[in-house]
Amino acid sequence: MDETVELMLEVVLSKRPYIRIAGDDFPREAVKSRFLKLNSGHLEYVFDCIDRNTTKVGNIKAYLLAALYNAPATMDSYYRAEVNHDLYGV
Repeated sequence: MDETVELMLEVVLSKRPYIRIAGDDFPREAVKSRFLKLNSGHLEYVFDCIDRNTTKVGNIKAYLLAALYNAPATMDSYYRAEVNHDLYGV
């Protein structure tokens, strides 16, 4: 958890014009805006995804950065799919 908070602070306090996430450069302010919207639910989702990951992660910092950045956009559809699977076997 400490490393995650440090990574989040590194992003929010960064002075670089662009931040590289999953091989792409994004404007610092756009990334900062997403990170400032993260809440405990997003962190729980990210840690759950990391826990369920069955492949070897070569660069955990880059993986975590991408997971945190994408959490607000992917969390709802992930949980919706889980509910559909549990209720309907879809």
